Order: sequence, then C-alpha cells, then structure tokens
Amino acid sequence: MNESWRQHEIEVASRLAREAGTAIMDVYATSFAVSYKGPNDPVTEADKRANEVVVDGIRNAFPKDSIVAEETSDRSGALNKGRVWYIDPLDGTREFIKKNGEFCVMIGLAVDGQAQLGVVYGPVEQVLFVGITDQTAWKELNGARTTLSVSNVTTPKELRLAVSRSHRSALIDEFRTRTGIVREIRYGSVGLKVGLVAERKADVYIETSGISSAWDTCGPEAILRGAGGHFTDMIGKPLQYGGHDLHNRHGLVATNGACHDFVITNLAGPAT
Repeated sequence: MNESWRQHEIEVASRLAREAGTAIMDVYATSFAVSYKGPNDPVTEADKRANEVVVDGIRNAFPKDSIVAEETSDRSGALNKGRVWYIDPLDGTREFIKKNGEFCVMIGLAVDGQAQLGVVYGPVEQVLFVGITDQTAWKELNGARTTLSVSNVTTPKELRLAVSRSHRSALIDEFRTRTGIVREIRYGSVGLKVGLVAERKADVYIETSGISSAWDTCGPEAILRGAGGHFTDMIGKPLQYGGHDLHNRHGLVATNGACHDFVITNLAGPAT
C-alpha cells in the first residue's frame, strides 16, 4: 500500500461519512418513525438514507471493490477476497432514537480479511476519527487535526473501562470485581467508544456479547490500531473479516495495548 492509495481511500470515506452524517441529522431534527428488523433491532429512515449515501458513493468511487453494509440485504461481498468495504451507516440506532447524540457513521476497508483503514464520524459533534492500521490515526474537529495516541495505563484502579450504554452485561461486574477496576464510562456506539480509547479518554472497551458484526469493527479497529492500541475478541484472537458468519461471536476487547494481556487473562475467569 503506497501513500496515494491510502490518501484517496481516506478522502473518499471521510467525505461520504460527513455526507451520511448530514442525512442523519436531517432526520434527527424530525419526529421520525421507528420500525424493527427483528427483536430489539430498530431501524429508522436515517439508517436507510445514510446507507444509500455511503454505499452508492463507495460503489461509484471503487467499482471493483466489494461492499458489505448493515442496511443492504446482499452481503455476499464478504465471501470475496481482496478489498471489501464494511459499512455501518448509523452505529448506535438506539441512541439516535433516544436523541442523546451518541451515534456515528462507520466505514472500514479490509484487504484479504484484515482491517486496513477506517473512518468514524460523529455528526452531532462533527468529529471525524481516521486510522490506518498499525501506522497512524487522527481526529478532525473544528478544522483542526490531532494525532491520536493511546494511553499507557496498566494499574487497575486507574484504568477507565468503556461499556455499552444500551446492553451492558452482568459479566462486566464480574470482571470489575476480579480486576479491581473502578472507573466505568457508559457510552453508545462501538465507534465512539473505541474513539474514547484512541484519544486517551478511556483505556479499555469490552463487549461481552456476540451481537456485533464486521461492520461494527472494521473501521474502529483500523483507527485504534493506528493509534497504537490492540483490538481482538475476548479470547485474544485477531478479528477476521470475510466468510459466511459476519458476527463477532466471541465478543470484543479494545485496549490501549499496554493492558491488553491483563484484560484478556481476567476475562477468562479466576485461575484454578
């Protein structure tokens, strides 16, 4: 991957994330309706409009690439090798419905099953996170660009744990008791919680369930790893993109890297 390759993809993804954010905020300002794709799986007009903006934009810019998007029924692109874009047009739909501002647009590019670059855009604060896996990451806010670099905190009582606002697990309480971690941040959206870790506002993010999908993690993983962090499942295995099953069945662990082994070990349970 050369510099021009990265720059072009990032420019396109960043522009589309912002355009999708505008479409989302247009709906946010209205008394929108909520429907359900399945039990406890809401969807709104904002999800659909943002999905169309990003999918059409990626398809036009990179016609040879495959696309897997949450609100697009054809996800066969996940079976293809090479370049596959994973898109969550509105991550945090529950938070969008609650109108608490904790939602974002997420766009990630995987190459041969590995996350390579990502963009996360929070339209309420108009904040953009961008990352290139294992190379660099930055935040753009109010016209200023700031390089992202994770913390090096390892002391349990100093670690700040980010967890889901909408579906917090009882396993988190067990983990906190076992480790002595006392500081917890409840927030919506995978992308924004990973952003907290990337910009040193949190040190650990854990999702214990297997409900997240590839479009929830591809972009955020590239950003966190670009900032020097680690992103695996709860067993400590790297995430893989592609195949028939798009779910992260063994949960998610995103950390500053320095505390990753400690977190994984304690998620496994008490020593016997």
